[in-house]
Amino acid sequence: MTIAAKLREAGVLGMNRRNSVFTMRWNPRRFYPRVDDKLETKRLLRDAGIPTARVLAVARVHSEVRKMLAELDAYPSFVLKPAHGAMGNGILVVLERDGEWYRRPGGKWIDRRALFYHSASIISGAYALGGQPDVAFAEERLEVHPELVAITSEGVPDVRVIVYRGVPVMSMTRLPTQRSRGRANLHQGAVGAGIEIDTGCTNHAVLGGKPVPVHPDTQEPVIGRAIPEWTRALEIAVRASDQTGLGYVGADVVIDANHGPLILELNARPGLAIQVANRMGLLPRLEAVDARVRPAMNWPERIALGAEIAREAREGRKA
Repeated sequence: MTIAAKLREAGVLGMNRRNSVFTMRWNPRRFYPRVDDKLETKRLLRDAGIPTARVLAVARVHSEVRKMLAELDAYPSFVLKPAHGAMGNGILVVLERDGEWYRRPGGKWIDRRALFYHSASIISGAYALGGQPDVAFAEERLEVHPELVAITSEGVPDVRVIVYRGVPVMSMTRLPTQRSRGRANLHQGAVGAGIEIDTGCTNHAVLGGKPVPVHPDTQEPVIGRAIPEWTRALEIAVRASDQTGLGYVGADVVIDANHGPLILELNARPGLAIQVANRMGLLPRLEAVDARVRPAMNWPERIALGAEIAREAREGRKA
């Protein structure tokens, strides 16, 4: 059997099919700004009563950078981001401040001039999706939930939930490492651990595409972990997706130590590595949603459907 045939048999969704069958059909282009612009996403969710990380300061043009940095003097730590960034590019985390110096994950210090230059680069479009002029903003730095401290280092883990037609179909947690410099992005060296939708427990984990039983920095097991406040995390992922008008969304949730679950960002083109983290293909679950979801279903009913489909998939895998 060829590799392509094996992938089809496993129900693995490829990029071409994701784009042609799912995102092009269910994600109208006119709604992309609702998720591609992180500040617009925050406004949309805030109006719907869905929690997100608080915005501390914004610079829309180069002449506003100095004012933004002055406003950030009131905070000991923060996260600087491009409004139109992707895959974690351009994100700069500040853990603490000492006068004109700022400490980043990994222990490296940068001065105010470097922070100014990075902000100006964001506005020039250095990290924007299409390279267009962008907006720099800083949001509050979230804290690792105590139940996740043992399986992360130098950053805050998040939970990615794929929501298809309002139904949560697959999830994973992304665990920062020293190699990823505190970022929760798999291609930058974070661990991806699949999560069972119906139980909220991790089932499998990968680093660099290879299975791993423990976190590489802490050596703590990453499989069989219960994600704290899982029910609430699923709820806000589905409700946030409902606000976008998109039918195929990746919702990123952080379980913050102080605020509980909140939406970090939404994505109209979520990556496919979540299948590797779960050791299972997306396609059978998406087809099950097409067959069983009904327009009149409310969000609790759609979450129950997602849990039912995930449980059936797991039991089929064991059979």
